[in-house]
Amino acid sequence: MSGDNSSRYVDTDLSLLNEEHVRRYRETGGEVGHIWNGATALLLTTTGNKSGEKRTTPLIYAQDGEDYVVIASKGGAPAHPAWYLNVDKNPEVEIQVLDRVMPATATTVTGPERERLWQVATEVWPNFDQYAERTERVIPVVKITPRD
Repeated sequence: MSGDNSSRYVDTDLSLLNEEHVRRYRETGGEVGHIWNGATALLLTTTGNKSGEKRTTPLIYAQDGEDYVVIASKGGAPAHPAWYLNVDKNPEVEIQVLDRVMPATATTVTGPERERLWQVATEVWPNFDQYAERTERVIPVVKITPRD
């Protein structure tokens, strides 16, 4: 799963994060926030698995044909990120890529497809390999397929 991307690690500018990232992305149709630290970012809106409320998270993505690939890394933390727990329970999501908002379905991929998409994602964000080394959990790879 992990290649030797240690020399490719990207130092991260954290000046645009979370709610501020979502706000600026929406205000500008992605002009601000689509490119984040040299990587592409989308907005993922999920339904809270406990609250039932809509939650939006900015995530780095890679593209695979018409699908978008996101990684539930949480920087290598021991637990899955909340957005992943939400899509695991309710895979019907909404994404925004630049100014395009789309209904979509999120699917966790496994086996050879997971390995292939992991490599696609690390081309966009090499740090995923280091995050994988920080945790004992298998970091989920999620394919998001637009429904429009």
